[in-house]
Amino acid sequence: MSVLQRTALFFTIIGALNWGVMGLFQFDVVASLFGGQASIVSRIVYTIVGIAGLVNLGLIFKPSVEIERSEPQVARTM
Repeated sequence: MSVLQRTALFFTIIGALNWGVMGLFQFDVVASLFGGQASIVSRIVYTIVGIAGLVNLGLIFKPSVEIERSEPQVARTM
């Protein structure tokens, strides 16, 4: 996973946690930390979280790499 994808995943998790707190407790953590939903800093954070979600869409379509189990080959003698 690249640095961009890890950063995007970090911001997506921040956004998901914020939505969870909003759903459970009706409390917007980002807005309370940065001066309300209309403040420029809050809007920047919301925008970064949205862009991070779009970047993470690529992870859905990325093929997974499976690790093959390699067992020792037993030599047959005849």
